[in-house]
Amino acid sequence: QVQPVESGGGLVQAGGSLSLSCAASGRTFSNYAMGWFRQAPGKEREFVACIRWSGDSTAYADSVKGRFTISRGNFKNTMYLQMNSLKPEDTAVYYCAVGVLVGTTLMPSDWGQGTQVTVSS
Repeated sequence: QVQPVESGGGLVQAGGSLSLSCAASGRTFSNYAMGWFRQAPGKEREFVACIRWSGDSTAYADSVKGRFTISRGNFKNTMYLQMNSLKPEDTAVYYCAVGVLVGTTLMPSDWGQGTQVTVSS
């Protein structure tokens, strides 16, 4: 079992930037991928971005393309999400997920506890 742990998040004004980190402990496999999902109050959890372990494949939700960047860290099983030009509608709990890629779709098998991101207008 893999246990992802998120860090970062917080409160920022619209137009600002925040960075999230995720470190996944436990055994992973070469075909694994990591990604971010988010859930706003009263809404379903939605996909944000994902990256393959090898770092050669990324995918983004249309709502964050051009503003968010996902990347792998130098240490194994670490991942970052750089969020720029944040909007109030980006406010949500952000969850780190580990799973496998089916095409460009991340199928999560393990979830982190989540970290709050709040963007004020």
